[in-house]
Amino acid sequence: MASLSNLPPSNFPVTTAVSVLRPARNLPAAVIHCWKPLTTCNFYSNPPKTLFSTSHVRKATAVASTIEIAPLDAVISYSLPLKKVLIPIGLGTEEMEAVIMVSVLRQAGADVVLASVESDLEVKLSGGIVIVADISISECSDQIFDLVALPGGMPGSVRLRDCKTLEAITKKQAEEKRLYGAICAAPAVTLLPWGLLKRKKTTCHPAFFDKLPSFRAIKTNLQVSEELTTSRGPGTCFQFSVSLVKQLLGESASMEMGKFLLMDTADEISRKEEFNEVEWAVDHTPRVLIPVANGSEDIEVVTVVDILRRAKLDVTIASVEKKLSIVGSHGIKILADKLLKNAAESIFDLIILPGGFSGVERLQKSRILKKLLKEQVSSGRKYGAICSSLSILQKQGLLQNKKATAHPSVVSTLDSNTPVISQVVVDGRIITCQGLSSAPEFALTIIAKFFGHGRAKSVATGLVYEYRAS
Repeated sequence: MASLSNLPPSNFPVTTAVSVLRPARNLPAAVIHCWKPLTTCNFYSNPPKTLFSTSHVRKATAVASTIEIAPLDAVISYSLPLKKVLIPIGLGTEEMEAVIMVSVLRQAGADVVLASVESDLEVKLSGGIVIVADISISECSDQIFDLVALPGGMPGSVRLRDCKTLEAITKKQAEEKRLYGAICAAPAVTLLPWGLLKRKKTTCHPAFFDKLPSFRAIKTNLQVSEELTTSRGPGTCFQFSVSLVKQLLGESASMEMGKFLLMDTADEISRKEEFNEVEWAVDHTPRVLIPVANGSEDIEVVTVVDILRRAKLDVTIASVEKKLSIVGSHGIKILADKLLKNAAESIFDLIILPGGFSGVERLQKSRILKKLLKEQVSSGRKYGAICSSLSILQKQGLLQNKKATAHPSVVSTLDSNTPVISQVVVDGRIITCQGLSSAPEFALTIIAKFFGHGRAKSVATGLVYEYRAS
């Protein structure tokens, strides 16, 4: 994503002087939001220790709803209404695109409604991940949104296209000159039949590009044409989402979000340590375990699972909680494939720990996971960590004489010989990742380790992501 190279590396600053809230869906009009970039403290250098603890969920007295603590610079105000965003999903929607958009926009301070166009709130997305929507699209028909953003994926884009309620909402959005956008297949498959690309310069996924009106089709990762914003695919979704933040909340908000996402320029850091092609080759379909908990980083979980499944790896999402449903760090509800205690009966070629400070704390407490990691190491099998989850490996003594990378907040706690300033680091049987925007590179590196650079490049092409083998 070279077009993001102008965003400097840093973290997303928020204030500690106010309560940090993400308003519930139906708060009274008096409760509104004011976003402004502050530099009084760094969220990741002093993160809240109980991001999703019960003490951080307060009942709203005026409505039967809740207000959740989230890493947003939000305050109670009486001057500026909260920006409302609608992101619809359907059977076969591209999960990376949906989750990245929801997470980024919520982190920036928008009130994002994830709405199902299906009859059920539980929606199976294109890579097999099941996400639970906030509400049904039918509940959105009489609401006004500052932005309507459509993820792509097939047949997800067709399911969105065939939803009459969503069509009416989006057409009204365009008629009233409010922001709307689409990514991947959605511009060609969904917006074009609705007549919403007229007199608009547009881009989309290369596989659907020939369906766009040729004289207004633009081969670019991001295209903004008045109220309409379009983009090419999962590999460009961070750029797409940050652009939506800029249009919705201003340039300062988008710059801070770019820093928070660790959108480092690839020229300033090594992308990964050198490794021999197909060094992890196995004589069967590689099996990967991703343990998750309440508070696990949504983007990292969904991105890695989506990309690895595209390469035909056998990926299991396992919940360390007492039930399959977990709530990610940005309020997205994900259904795991199994409980960890059941998944522990199997042997996995690779175990990957996702980040998210609250999720990491909960993973750290799992005795089953601790046992699995020790067995993984003693048996000579592979393991890895993303973002803040490297702290789990360090506490278990699994980083001795190993090079690794992690989120800047964690790097400072590592032994002096361990940290490497890189998006992805491979050292023998361990692979680590800096976090968030580096997650695609992390997943593609895993694919290359098992199958070679050829398959990794093929998957990257489908993502519209620039993969450069070391």
